[in-house]
Amino acid sequence: MQAVAYRRPSVLESAAHGQRLGLETSRGATPAGAVAHPRFFAGFLTSPQKASAALLAVADVAAARYFQPQLRASLDPVVTAGGDRLRFESFSGCGGVYARLDVLEAGLDGGEVGRGTTNVDVNDPLREALSRIGADDPLHLRVGPEELAVTTLDGPVVEKKVPLPDRWLRGFAEAQVIAAGFDLRAELDAAEAVRFLRALPRGGRSGAPGLRWVVPSGRSLRPTTRAVPGAVCLPGPERLVALQRVLRHATALRVYGPALAPGAAATASAWEVLLPGMRLTLTLSPDASRGFSGEGGVLDALATDEAAEDAELVSVLLAWEPRIDIADLAAASGLTAERVRAALVRLGTSGRVGYDTAEAAYFHRELPYDAERVERHNPRLRSARALVAAGAVALDGAIGTVTAEDGHVHRVREEAGVLSCSCLWWARYRGGRGPCKHALAVRMVRRGAGEAQETVRIDGGAR
Repeated sequence: MQAVAYRRPSVLESAAHGQRLGLETSRGATPAGAVAHPRFFAGFLTSPQKASAALLAVADVAAARYFQPQLRASLDPVVTAGGDRLRFESFSGCGGVYARLDVLEAGLDGGEVGRGTTNVDVNDPLREALSRIGADDPLHLRVGPEELAVTTLDGPVVEKKVPLPDRWLRGFAEAQVIAAGFDLRAELDAAEAVRFLRALPRGGRSGAPGLRWVVPSGRSLRPTTRAVPGAVCLPGPERLVALQRVLRHATALRVYGPALAPGAAATASAWEVLLPGMRLTLTLSPDASRGFSGEGGVLDALATDEAAEDAELVSVLLAWEPRIDIADLAAASGLTAERVRAALVRLGTSGRVGYDTAEAAYFHRELPYDAERVERHNPRLRSARALVAAGAVALDGAIGTVTAEDGHVHRVREEAGVLSCSCLWWARYRGGRGPCKHALAVRMVRRGAGEAQETVRIDGGAR
């Protein structure tokens, strides 16, 4: 269980010069260290109605389960202040949809943006009040406690306790790693964006989500029955329902996804609605019935000790940048750009960086959860380490053999840097959900052997 405590509920209240939206913060990370209730912003939203609708969309995802919807779950959104913008993130209870609202510099007015990350309270009365914001209502936004009350609040706290499953945490990390492999595939203007999104189904049967493929065609997207060059996977189109809140305010729709080979299996994709001074993005897992937690994109980064050491070095150089410059980090750390990227993937697994598809860059944030559990509790990683510890791996050139717990021997081969395996996992997914435990174990042993040889070479040269 995760306990999230606030000084008071977030509220929308009337004031002399318009409405005042006070978003209360929980314990969070800042450049000065952990703070009980950090204060990140006090100023105006330049597009109040549009921002309110977008914030409600993020809250919708936090409260939703698109697979097995009868099981309810909700976790308050995470807010990150990056010095020039505010990012609101949430993750669905089923672990298959990641949402982020970026309120950019043009969307904020009259206040300095701090730096740090925390949860913000979004309660039911607040949701109802936000839905009534008018187009002409000035809206003052405060993220954090009242300035004069920061040191004087001694009253009872508002505490929420919510389940925080390991697969939810792993999914939050996997979504960032997978998005880093996306490219812009299509961009639709406002009219075409509204036409396309309004035509999508708004509901699906639990356990039987739809799978669609779309391909750019002129100024719009047309459906196709399979993966073709340039196509984008739309797995479970009903999971884009949260975008309906902002359709009338949309100025464009951008679609992101990986490069696809003909006949490729279902993949994740990101759908970004542009709003005045803001971007609202939903990232969908490849299948509504399985969340991001099983995709395995972070396992290689978790399996290497070098990336762990590099991540520790890179982490001390981060300062809540809204856009992390890899070249600058490489120069500051003395690492190659490739090692910096691997370190950022590693940091993503513990919730310390996110990925912005619009800017094709990582950003610094510290998830306010015990996200180190992502590594400790990853089942394939645990199993691979157990195989290594049991001496079950034998290397023979490009082939490795692994004797599993049940006595079965699996052969792991390497071709063009990719490890394949004779196990059922590989036969079923063909690497589409990351490496199997046997390939991970072989990779760990190979890296260990390589480091040992390097140590002998260096020591021998020194002598």
